[in-house]
Amino acid sequence: MNRFIRLTLILISFVFLSGFIPLMSLIGPSVTAITSGNIYKAGGQYLINKSIKYKTGKNSLDLVKETIEKNNSKKDLNEELRKLVEKRIYLARKKINLVNINQ
Repeated sequence: MNRFIRLTLILISFVFLSGFIPLMSLIGPSVTAITSGNIYKAGGQYLINKSIKYKTGKNSLDLVKETIEKNNSKKDLNEELRKLVEKRIYLARKKINLVNINQ
């Protein structure tokens, strides 16, 4: 029994300390399989994560984070453009009113 515990401890420490197994890509599908009880869903999740990693070089979480940041920067740019246009419209109306008042 003591030998089994030592062997298990050595194997577990080898996995966690050496990076031998891509641990994070296995934890997600494992949690899905345990919580939902659906092995097919967990397998599908694993295959999708692997294909995203193969095509983009990033894991799915990084890809989603990058996409959200890109969309936020577009929203900020649109907001700045809207404010600039509103300011120009305000200034143009102000000039038109001054010209009308002077005539």
